Formats: sequence, structure tokens, C-alpha cells
Amino acid sequence: MTHIKDIAKRPSKVDIDALARFSPATIHEAQGRRGALSSRLKPVDYRMKLCGPAFTVKCAPRDNIMLQLAINYAKPGDIIVVSAGEYEEAGSFGDVLANACLAKGIGGLVTDSGVRDTLQLRELGFPVFSLSVCIKGTVKETIASVNDPVIVGGEIINPGDIVIGDADGLVIVRQEEAQEVAQLSQARDDAEAGYIEAYKQGKSVIEVSKLEAVLKAKGLIVGI
Repeated sequence: MTHIKDIAKRPSKVDIDALARFSPATIHEAQGRRGALSSRLKPVDYRMKLCGPAFTVKCAPRDNIMLQLAINYAKPGDIIVVSAGEYEEAGSFGDVLANACLAKGIGGLVTDSGVRDTLQLRELGFPVFSLSVCIKGTVKETIASVNDPVIVGGEIINPGDIVIGDADGLVIVRQEEAQEVAQLSQARDDAEAGYIEAYKQGKSVIEVSKLEAVLKAKGLIVGI
């Protein structure tokens, strides 16, 4: 018998808000170039952003019955993360279900399948990241699991891991690492602000990135 499980432990709002300040790219680099989902997963609108705990669900390809159950049981702020076998030829989510999510205060959707009604999704502003856009319909047949670890975009995602997404892509932060990653991300942002200021003051890329010794060690003679 299959049971609908909730996220065993959600991250605190403080941890979520701390990570929401940074881009997925910054977070990925700050946590040792870990956690980035496949670059094939993109938002249906470049302005869409999300940050929240992963509410995971497994779906059979071209079947969205478990996705509908996930929407029913997810809590405000949750990011529904759908593992559907990287099946692109299905529009498993559209404007009707997006309205259901908005009514519940759900924070966004990430799916390794397809979505449709993208014009309406953009107008609604509900954050949707998908593998494809496809008009083909789905069935409602196969029962699977909710809030077990899933693999989406090449990464293992646990219920309650923090999902961060923007126009460039998606990254996962382990719940227990959230505070450390936020601190590392701030340090990276501060360092990059320093690089930009140095460029404005007339320093070269080689100076700022401290490349002279590296290039010399590799046998490159700079003298244009």
C-alpha cells in the first residue's frame, strides 16, 4: 500500500530567505560546484524565480495522477519536484493546475517532463521549470511515491532540500548545509563585487584574477 508522506522536516524560513538572496550560479560555485541540475531544465519565463523546500513526487511517464496528489498535499511555500523519467513528450502541467498551486500558496514546480499553456503560465507568474514544452495530454493511472528521494536533472533531491532557481537554471542545497552555503555565497558575492570595482579602477583581468604566475607556469609568454 502506498502512503502519502509529508516532508519529514522543512528548513526554516530564515534559511530559505538567506539563500533566496543569491543566484543559483553563485550558490553552485560557493558550495564547491555542487548541486546544479541539468541545464536542460529551464523556466517557462526568464523572470521566474523560486526558492523553497522540495516536495518530491515520482510520476510514471505521461501520467500526472501523482502530480495532482502532490499539489493536493503540498504546503504553502513548497516547491513540487517531479521525477517522471525525463519524458519530454507530455504536457503534464498547465494553467489549470497552476491555478490550483497558486490558490494553495505553493512556491513553484520543477519537472523533468513537459508542460503546456505556457502563455497562461507566464501571465499567472507561477514559477515553472521543465524539461520541455509539449501539448500532448497525460493519463491518470499509475500510483507511485510522494516525498521519497528522487533523481531530477542528474541530482539526488531529498524532501526538504532547498531548491533555488532563476533564468539561468536550478541548484539544490542540502537542508543541513543551508546556513554554511548562505555564508559562502555572501563571501563569493562580496569577492565578485571587489573584482568589478577593481576593473572600474583600471586593473586588468590578469591582475584581478592573479593569472600571471599561472600563465607563466603553463609556458605562456604574454607580450602583445
